[in-house]
Amino acid sequence: MKRHEPARATQGWQRGGILFGCDYNPEQWPESVWNDDVALMVQAGIDIVAINIFGWASIEPRPGEYDFDSLDAIIALLHENGIRVNLGTGTSSPPPWLSTQHPEILPVMADGTTRWPGGRQAWCPSSPVFREHALRLASVVAERYGDHPAVALWHVSNELGCHNALCYCDVSATSFRRWLEARYATIERLNDAWGTSFWSQRYSRWSEILPPRTTVSTVNPGHRLDFERFSSEELLSYYRDELAIVRAASSVPVTTNFMITAHIRTQDYWRWAPEVDLIANDHYVDYRLEHPEAEVSFSADLTRGLADGNPWLLMETSTSAVSWQPYNIAKVPGELARTVASHVARGADGICFFQWRASRQGAEKFHSALLPHAGTDSGIWRETLGVSAMLDQLAPVSGSRVDARAAIMFSWEAWWAVENDTHPSQDVKYMPEAHRAYAALRTAGVTVDFVPPGANLSGYSLVIVPTLYCITDVDAQALSDYVAGGGHVMVTFFSGLADDELRLRMDVTQATPPGAFAELLGAWTEEFFPLNADGTVVLSDGSTGTIWTEIVRVTTATVMTEFADGQLPGQPAATSNVFGEGRAIYVATALDDDSYAELMAGALTEAGVVGHALGRDVEVVSRSNDTDRFVFVINHSDREVSFTGTGTELTTGERVEGTVFVPAGAVRVLRESIH
Repeated sequence: MKRHEPARATQGWQRGGILFGCDYNPEQWPESVWNDDVALMVQAGIDIVAINIFGWASIEPRPGEYDFDSLDAIIALLHENGIRVNLGTGTSSPPPWLSTQHPEILPVMADGTTRWPGGRQAWCPSSPVFREHALRLASVVAERYGDHPAVALWHVSNELGCHNALCYCDVSATSFRRWLEARYATIERLNDAWGTSFWSQRYSRWSEILPPRTTVSTVNPGHRLDFERFSSEELLSYYRDELAIVRAASSVPVTTNFMITAHIRTQDYWRWAPEVDLIANDHYVDYRLEHPEAEVSFSADLTRGLADGNPWLLMETSTSAVSWQPYNIAKVPGELARTVASHVARGADGICFFQWRASRQGAEKFHSALLPHAGTDSGIWRETLGVSAMLDQLAPVSGSRVDARAAIMFSWEAWWAVENDTHPSQDVKYMPEAHRAYAALRTAGVTVDFVPPGANLSGYSLVIVPTLYCITDVDAQALSDYVAGGGHVMVTFFSGLADDELRLRMDVTQATPPGAFAELLGAWTEEFFPLNADGTVVLSDGSTGTIWTEIVRVTTATVMTEFADGQLPGQPAATSNVFGEGRAIYVATALDDDSYAELMAGALTEAGVVGHALGRDVEVVSRSNDTDRFVFVINHSDREVSFTGTGTELTTGERVEGTVFVPAGAVRVLRESIH
């Protein structure tokens, strides 16, 4: 299922085992502290340290004047102590002198207001002035350290697009027009793609087009979607510019840190993934969610999908509380080990933390760290040592791949499109429906891969397609071919309605039913009946649904359950259709958790996928290599669970014959011989 080949070998960042690392910001501390910090890093078993992530103002205090004395010293100190360096290019946030001399680099919001310096990422991705200065810095850093033996990984910028992905300034407008002209070639083709005959929006020349700035009414949906595509590509082109500079000076692998979370959606990481040598992700437990531990595993599985199933790096996470949520909840004892184990179980061969020493000043001074404000006589420090020891115990897992026979089709473009304006219900959101599908699979104890539309699905027995509002003809056909060849698929509501230009799929001659999946599903949607915010509907099998109902017209499908009340009693709520050698299920409402889990269990059984269900709060994931299988059981519950197997339990070193007991809140990893 390879979608891309890494640009170069990635082995340089790792020397066997599971990497343990952190960010370090020595510029925040007097040099007298550095020796103590590095000595404690050695004690904690730190393998790699990310530095110079926010170093621009320190290494270029004035335009064209460079001071590398401190950076040279900390790199040398780390190297002398056997700690490798993940070296940042230093370009993630410009220093005050740059925005003072060139305020034109500052980003502009949709309402025309400027975002000022004083935080971070105060720059426009399209600004040639910013690129000139940033690329000059990247070049100087890469030339200075390109051959340094301490450097094991290059870190381009930091969390690109976290705050400044969408800029609506005049410079961005010019870049947007160039991007549109390259995409559509003619203004007539763009007018067709955007449907500009509606509301007298037809353009006669490229210069008339602006970014989708705040309007007095609704913005054209195609216009907005293309701007989101452009914005992702614009930042990607900036990353490529830095990448080229680093690669010209160094043979060390290059990466940048993605942000696979429930709330950041501005980068289409399927497009970005082929450009990095090592997939790296930043992830922090989000306590605003109903099931934060499930989102941890969701993010890890999606990151592994971007890595084509290869091992990846967790570039940032936290030992305990963060500093940017409304309520910054501290991790309870044992939670840190469980979240770390969840990432490793799902493919991470490296775990790194923001940051090494908790800050005394600045916006993140209440953000937790490996070395907390309380010092080494603290619970966090003891858990830091515990995580280090656990990663050492899990060393044999390194290099193995996660076993998965089920997949979720995931699309950033569909995410953007689903949450565009003027849809039947504002409550239809993309990520919650993806999470809902994931939760049902997790309840069944089934590990999930994530794949983009159009992926090779031949290795999967069941594919879930949640709320995939828009899809190309080619990708829709690939899904149909998969099912015709014997695959099983479950499609949920608001899927396949539009093409990639957001043109609704309908045959104006009415010769064929509307929708990309009408033939595949043996059913099609006649009319939508969304529910109110607190509305529910009962189904004939006792299930309940929320958010959505619709009139489903059945052609070749069999009705599995019907709406029993609401506006559509007697109408199909879920259908099943034999298509070629496979089967396709359609779900026309947002089922409650238990009902979704029950429906998913039936689909898994029919597809021949066997889960390892030990309860909704227990993760069971396996990784394998040519000789061994590693079964992770991560018990988030308050009860002991057990599973069967024979081998060595890695966290205790005990030999197991038959049954492994996993205490409440604990992690166990069984190493089994395949042969």
